[in-house]
Amino acid sequence: MTYQLFCIGNPLLDMQVTKGEALLAKYELKANDAILAEEKHDPIYAELVKEHQVTYVAGGASQNAARGAAYVLPPNSVVYTGCVGDDDLAEQLKAANKREGLDQVYLVKPGEKTGACAVVITGHHRSLVTTLRAAEKWEKSHLESELVAPLVDGAKVFYVEGFFLTHGTETISYLSQKASAASKVFAINFSAPFIPQFFGAQLQQVIPYMDIVIGNEAEAETWAVATGQPEPKNMTAVAKAIAMLPKSNKSRPRIVVITQGAESTILVSSAEPDAPKVFPVHALAESDIVDTNGAGDAFAGGFLGAYVAGKNIEECVETGHKMGSMLAHSTNGRRSLSSRHDLDMENDLYY
Repeated sequence: MTYQLFCIGNPLLDMQVTKGEALLAKYELKANDAILAEEKHDPIYAELVKEHQVTYVAGGASQNAARGAAYVLPPNSVVYTGCVGDDDLAEQLKAANKREGLDQVYLVKPGEKTGACAVVITGHHRSLVTTLRAAEKWEKSHLESELVAPLVDGAKVFYVEGFFLTHGTETISYLSQKASAASKVFAINFSAPFIPQFFGAQLQQVIPYMDIVIGNEAEAETWAVATGQPEPKNMTAVAKAIAMLPKSNKSRPRIVVITQGAESTILVSSAEPDAPKVFPVHALAESDIVDTNGAGDAFAGGFLGAYVAGKNIEECVETGHKMGSMLAHSTNGRRSLSSRHDLDMENDLYY
């Protein structure tokens, strides 16, 4: 079996709690941020279980996007890989993927614990604190295994979260160069401001092989500051700067997509760098927003699903918007993507 879209990232089980203002203060967290856990954050995971009502949600940025893409594509279109432990958390991830039509080919590390993410929700915002555990035990050789190598060769589009660059740059460099040489499409998501801030060298290493770059306004601004751009708050200028970075595969332009929450999404193509496209967001009423946890991943999944389906760029952005809106509106968060039959938008999204 082959899959059109091959996704790679850090598989995580999210531990989600609401009304987390006290947790933000105690652990010195920002209301709308994503970080890797430091030693001072280690107790948060046990505290969530002991003192809060926890909702467990299958997570990991790339895995979320992969499930979103699987939602809008025909069966057996998307496959995902990453490293997990041989524990119950991994089994929960597998079960969630099966429910949502995503096939996975995990690297399983005996004796290791699957990664987890504390999701502290305050109002419409979420603060993510990740402990990678098994996820950072990933080995590049898994891509060359008998099970996975044919899937890499058969894929047409690849996607990686920026988080993976904290430990897997060698893998992404190898995979993106392989894709570029074969004139296949590779997409990356900045994922969080700390990636361009602290892992800029790793980004610089792989960006030449990236055909699609996705990020939000905070990530884009951080990249702009880190690279000395003259107008770091001008998202159109920042998108153009990213689009015009050196590119290995010149058979297609680089597309840069910057989302801005409820504000318009900006898209710049290196083929027309001075003709940015601006896509208004059909904003939800404040009272309709449950929370925005995973909405960025949902946008990426919708965008990628439409792209793989051969839709034009306007339809790709619109599908991303719809997916992000569906998730933010749902009381079940990412679990709202578990069935194509429980949403009125099915006919609009399913390709």
